Amino acid sequence: MGVEPEEWRAPARQLLTLRRLEVAAPALLVVAVLVIAGALSGSGVAYVFAGAAVVVAALLWRFVDRRYGSWGYAEREDDLLVRRGVMFARLSVVPYGRMQFIDVTAGPLERAFGLATVRLHTAAAATDARIPGLEREEAARLRDRLAELGEAQAAGL
Repeated sequence: MGVEPEEWRAPARQLLTLRRLEVAAPALLVVAVLVIAGALSGSGVAYVFAGAAVVVAALLWRFVDRRYGSWGYAEREDDLLVRRGVMFARLSVVPYGRMQFIDVTAGPLERAFGLATVRLHTAAAATDARIPGLEREEAARLRDRLAELGEAQAAGL
């Protein structure tokens, strides 16, 4: 059974904004410190490092965009698909009956952006099924739906 492209759901756009902010804020701070150091010392080396910091930030910005675009999930009849990965694409298939519990977490920055991460736990230690950057309401809906489907599958319904 294949998954049609229109069935895939992506994280909220606020996740992309948050990840860009996590790149831009430190980069601007480093560039500002280096420019001030260059101005105070009269050395051009600090300006070279500031330029290098801008280049690194631009590369990280692009990586953040690609990483955001790689995340997705699809709810199917018997399992949940989670895809991710820029260089190494990964597709996790989590059968509803194998889920032990579903965790919804939100750090301080995620809360500020109204986001949460849904993490699925199974008996397999290697399972890394998480879906970051969901709006709180969607995370709660998904958690409740997965718990309901997991209980139904475990009961053999």
